[in-house]
Amino acid sequence: MPTVKVRNLKNEEVGDLELPDAVFGVELNEALIHAAVKSFLTNRRQGTVGTKTRGDVSGSGRKLWKQKGTGRARIASIRSPLWKGGGNTHGPQPRDYSTSLPKKMRRGALRSALSERVREGNLVVLDALAFDKPKTKDFISALATLNLEGRTLVVDSIDNSNLMLASRNVQRTKIVGSNSLNIYDLLRHEKIVLSRAAVEEIGRMLAPQAKRGAAERSNGGAERQEEEAA
Repeated sequence: MPTVKVRNLKNEEVGDLELPDAVFGVELNEALIHAAVKSFLTNRRQGTVGTKTRGDVSGSGRKLWKQKGTGRARIASIRSPLWKGGGNTHGPQPRDYSTSLPKKMRRGALRSALSERVREGNLVVLDALAFDKPKTKDFISALATLNLEGRTLVVDSIDNSNLMLASRNVQRTKIVGSNSLNIYDLLRHEKIVLSRAAVEEIGRMLAPQAKRGAAERSNGGAERQEEEAA
């Protein structure tokens, strides 16, 4: 089970945290990560490009001159692609690029990427991301104190309004909630910063199905025992 140091915003060690092995201690699966990234990027494509065919451009549909006897080439319509202002032939049309990736594969890719960040030493766990005021300079100062100079992904509750306001003008950082964590952000950013609460939430969210079900059943049983005792 991997263990990381928990720090505060002053870069002081305040304790140790054991990360769940089922989420932060799995083997690297490059093929799974590649499939997840490819699916994520294709789902971002809008697919709204489109060209006008001969049925979309303006122009009369009458025959310009008779078929034979003029010495000119035969033509059916002024909207023909052969004419200036005519329709486009075989041009791109609006389409849906989205693909569907099974939920187990998406979660498996996230577990693999998070585990690799832990092995690289690029995952930082903070006790809390609490700022007294929504000041950008305070946020930048905290990043400098924590030696976070490159692209940094910060995962915490989106209800942390001071953090959201203080970081929105810092282009090299991105703030997301635990439920919004995706494989592309994990690979694009060099450092991953998690609050202690985010670690617990990600552990529950990405735990394998069997273990999540067992945990839910045990919690339900404990609640029933408390109700019976009451």
